[in-house]
Amino acid sequence: MEFKNKTAIVTGAGQGIGFEICRSLAKAGANVILNDIDPELAKRAVAAINKEYRDTCTEISGDSSDMSIIKKMVDRSVEKYGRLDIVVANAGITLFGDFLTYTPESFNKVMQVNLGGTFFLSQASANQMKEQSGGGSILFISSVTGHQAHKNLAAYSMSKAALEMLAKNLVIELSEFKINVNAIAPGATVTERTMQDPAYHKIWSHITPMGRPALALDIADTALFLVSDKARHITGQTLIVDGGWSSVSPSPD
Repeated sequence: MEFKNKTAIVTGAGQGIGFEICRSLAKAGANVILNDIDPELAKRAVAAINKEYRDTCTEISGDSSDMSIIKKMVDRSVEKYGRLDIVVANAGITLFGDFLTYTPESFNKVMQVNLGGTFFLSQASANQMKEQSGGGSILFISSVTGHQAHKNLAAYSMSKAALEMLAKNLVIELSEFKINVNAIAPGATVTERTMQDPAYHKIWSHITPMGRPALALDIADTALFLVSDKARHITGQTLIVDGGWSSVSPSPD
């Protein structure tokens, strides 16, 4: 029960990586505020976790880049559980598109969710952690596309690289309050969304040196380490979890 009496917020957690992070935190004793933009998905996710780990998870649905939802998540963590210790800014969107024809609407939406939501959730959470004293952990979910070029993902890749720079910059801003800030850059990962492509697992197994894409649990295990006391002296870092793909970088067909 490594996270007993600790409270975490995880955004974009109705399924996939975010859900597995919530489930793993609950299993380890944490109280979890689970956010997803889809209310039904959020309800089902919370019900599934609470069935396994009784009354450990609370749902707040809504756009994680909306300032009112950000405030609601932070306020709920304090009202229901008395404090906020961990934030995992997992929510993000991918809007593919050729650079030469990419629209301002798509660009602004990617930046609003991937950067704006993460920035202002971190700001609100850090202010709460500062008031409590005792420190805390903030974790961003980046991507290997923030390190390696990927066709039709110029805006998305740009946003993910920016998150990693934000983690570095917040070392200057937040270390005095004993708040560490890190990022994970997942590679290809098996989730409900990626498995809509029937060729996904085969393609990524072929081009990943470790012989398979990541599972959501691989990313969750990494996340729990980085927000745990074991990583209390690690900050401003990005850990790539991709089975070695970014070392060789073959593109999928």
